Amino acid sequence: MVRIRTANVDDAEIISGFQLAMALETEELTLDRTKVTAGVHAVFLDPHKGKYFVAEVDKKVVSSLLLTPEWSDWRNQWVWWIQSVYILPEYRKRKIFSQMYDFIKDLIKTDPEAAGLRLYVDLSNKNAREVYKAIGMNGEHYQLFEWMKEE
Repeated sequence: MVRIRTANVDDAEIISGFQLAMALETEELTLDRTKVTAGVHAVFLDPHKGKYFVAEVDKKVVSSLLLTPEWSDWRNQWVWWIQSVYILPEYRKRKIFSQMYDFIKDLIKTDPEAAGLRLYVDLSNKNAREVYKAIGMNGEHYQLFEWMKEE
């Protein structure tokens, strides 16, 4: 059975590890562990930055994701972005993300200050795009552009 819950600072180490694994797996990037760990802890220290959720199977954390807020002046409500999704490889294809998504969607439905959910996905990540379509998300309305300063 899968249990979804709000993460706490005791989960920071495993979440940091998930982020390092995800970057390597999806973008072939080796991130700096110290910087990632500090970034994860920053969320726990400042709830305005976002909120982590984890999925547990038999009391083992097997997945995490981060929700970050964006203010929508069009809606006069918050739009929550799903980010940093990671599921341990041996737990994939068990609908864990779908359960996490449903859990978060139910939170959004009961929050009068929340308008909805968004996420972005690398165009080359076909498996993730198929999962997001299967759970009813629409990926045809926007295209994401970005600029990041060089480190």
